[in-house]
Amino acid sequence: MSLCNFHLTGKKIIGAILNYKAGFAQNATVPKQPIVFLKASSSYITEGQCIELPPGSTAIHEEVELGVIIGKKGKNISESQALEYVGGYCLALDMTDMKTINEAKSSGFPWTVGKCFDTSCPVSRLVSCKELPDPGKANLWCRVNGELVQNACTDDLLFSVPALISYLSSSMTLEPGDLILTGCPPGSTAVSDGDIIQAGLGDILTMEFPVKCAAK
Repeated sequence: MSLCNFHLTGKKIIGAILNYKAGFAQNATVPKQPIVFLKASSSYITEGQCIELPPGSTAIHEEVELGVIIGKKGKNISESQALEYVGGYCLALDMTDMKTINEAKSSGFPWTVGKCFDTSCPVSRLVSCKELPDPGKANLWCRVNGELVQNACTDDLLFSVPALISYLSSSMTLEPGDLILTGCPPGSTAVSDGDIIQAGLGDILTMEFPVKCAAK
């Protein structure tokens, strides 16, 4: 199965939160296992398409992340074998409606809607494992209207790519085309109609997405 069009074939988008050590204040409580959420596969867009802000939204944040694309079906995968199940990588933006999420969290309700709106998962092309031989040393950056807002390396992940794959596969079967978003480094910022988001993965690729208000 070719993964070049993983955004058309993958069944699941699984995101990790609170997964960069730099995001924790000194003496803060650090999770003992990954904290994850799901995004709808209808959230995908690729370069050439626009990020569309939901009508009435006031706090949509960009979150640049390394994406891991599963290459073969697996369940109860050990960390030592986890990278054997990787079919490639991508650069991704986990667009997040912070206002909706914060309101839901304060009420004790699920916050799926704040993560799953259409166009909330812009992705780059497939990056082969040969292009990125070590996902633990991937440099990520993001600019909004030319201003650098995020700049990090995945060597700062709290839970590594193999750890995430192993943990997730212990409760759900991972299938070809599934995407794991490994977490957002510090610096995420709100975007508005007319903004341009640029992001990069080391020297491997850059991508660009314009932002506009969705039609009502």
